Amino acid sequence: MTQSEFVNLVMPFKDKLFRLAKRLLVSTEEAEDATQEVLMKLWDKKKGIHGYRNVEAFAMTMTKNFCLDRLKSKQSGNLKLVHSNYADERSSLQKEVEVHDSVEWVGKIMENLPEQQKLVLQLRDIEEYEYDEISEMLDMKPTAVRVALSRARKAVRDQLIEKHSYGIQ
Repeated sequence: MTQSEFVNLVMPFKDKLFRLAKRLLVSTEEAEDATQEVLMKLWDKKKGIHGYRNVEAFAMTMTKNFCLDRLKSKQSGNLKLVHSNYADERSSLQKEVEVHDSVEWVGKIMENLPEQQKLVLQLRDIEEYEYDEISEMLDMKPTAVRVALSRARKAVRDQLIEKHSYGIQ
C-alpha cells in the first residue's frame, strides 16, 4: 500500500478518531497524541490493513483501547465531554448560550455514566455509527448495545428534565 492510498483510506475518519480520543482523554494535546499513535500503528499494519472488513471500525477500536490504556496508566477517572456537532450561524446570542449550556450539562451528565454507556452514546448519537458497527467495536451483542444506549439516553434525559424543571414537579 502506498502512502497516498493509506492517506485516502484513513483521512476520511481521522477526525472521528480524534473526537473519540478527546471524549476519553482530558486534554486536546493527549487526544492529538493518541490519534497520532493510532495512525502510526495503522501505518505499521498497512500491509495487512485490507484484511479487515471495516478499517474504520478497527481504527476506532484501536483508539478506544489506546485511550483506555492511557487512562489506566495515569490512574485517571476524569472523562470529559467536549464535543458539540451543533452550529447555526443564524442563531441569536441567547440561543447560542443556551445550546452551549445544554452541551455542557450533557457533558457533565455523561461524565457520571458508566463507561460502557458513555462509549455507546458517543459512538451512536455523536459519531453516528450503526448498531452492528458499535457491537463489533465494543465486542458486545447488538441487544446489549441497544440496552446500554437506551439506559444512557434515559439517564441523560431524566437529569436534563430535573435540571430544567428547577425542582418543580
